[in-house]
Amino acid sequence: MNSTLSGYGWDSTLDTDFTPHAARGLVPARVLRVHGTLCDAITGEGPVRADISPVTSPDPTRWVCTGDWAALDTTGDPVLVRALLPRRSAIVRNGSSKRSDGQVLAANVDHVVVAVSLATDPDLGRVERFLALAWESGAQPLVVLTKSDLVPEPQLGHLVADTQDAAPGVPVLAVSAATGAGLDTLAASLTGGTTVLLGQSGAGKSTLANVLTGRDTQLVQTIRDADGKGRHTTTSRDLLPVPGGGLVIDTPGLRGVGMYDAESGVERVFAEIEELARDCRFHDCAHTAEPGCAVLGAVEDGVLGQRRLDSYRKLLRENAWIASRTDARLRAEQRREWKRRAAVGQAQSAAKRGGA
Repeated sequence: MNSTLSGYGWDSTLDTDFTPHAARGLVPARVLRVHGTLCDAITGEGPVRADISPVTSPDPTRWVCTGDWAALDTTGDPVLVRALLPRRSAIVRNGSSKRSDGQVLAANVDHVVVAVSLATDPDLGRVERFLALAWESGAQPLVVLTKSDLVPEPQLGHLVADTQDAAPGVPVLAVSAATGAGLDTLAASLTGGTTVLLGQSGAGKSTLANVLTGRDTQLVQTIRDADGKGRHTTTSRDLLPVPGGGLVIDTPGLRGVGMYDAESGVERVFAEIEELARDCRFHDCAHTAEPGCAVLGAVEDGVLGQRRLDSYRKLLRENAWIASRTDARLRAEQRREWKRRAAVGQAQSAAKRGGA
């Protein structure tokens, strides 16, 4: 096994996956970044630039992206990407196109760091969105609250606790690049494997990348004083080696985080609601007005916050809508379900009026 590729995550499973490509005389490589129809990649012999046109697909989720393992034809000029190896994980969000295509942000990642700046109050709904994408990918998420030096105690403790409530089963760590607080713990948590940094502009992702890599590889700009928001410093997704072992992918700030086939990820984020739903009277309870709804009962009893339930409903609706736009059968089923629920709601309203 080549030591250079081993440092970028190559292992015996990939060696097996690559066997048919090796028989064709192709060379294994990991994609470091993509720009247009070209990508920078690392092979056992060193870095190369390759043309990705031969593997361009009508499906955007199959496009070459940072973190991919590829089979290169290095016999000509330019070097060509001939195939992609199967992905172990992929961070996929809904793209900006009207066709609701998916967009892969990073591939073959082991850890997803959701960076949230404490320069302003954290948007917990956005944190939940990022975590849904992270869980759906198959990677392990971690929420990192950056710029903790800007928040005094005990307010910091309250913010950490609020974020933990929005991220069940996910570690939440407050760090500060200015003071160094929490950075050793963060680095230890991400030893080995590939980590991708996700978050809005100004969340401190590039600063974290610089801390983890031990050098100023990523440009960092100051945030705006008026609203605490940052400017887009990182313009590409870069795979960077970490001196202590492992790799980190820095990504541009994300203004929008749309769901894309992430129902199981949403269920993981809202695990307590899924648990409560098992005790609902109806197995297909929508947790809106149904009698015997354990979820609504938990809200009334103060066990479950209304914000959590609202966020859960919103993400599930959004995910179902995106899925319906790409699947005619699912659209038809969804329309039937909407009609059924509307009829149930009308009947319940009529019964209430009759009772009154």
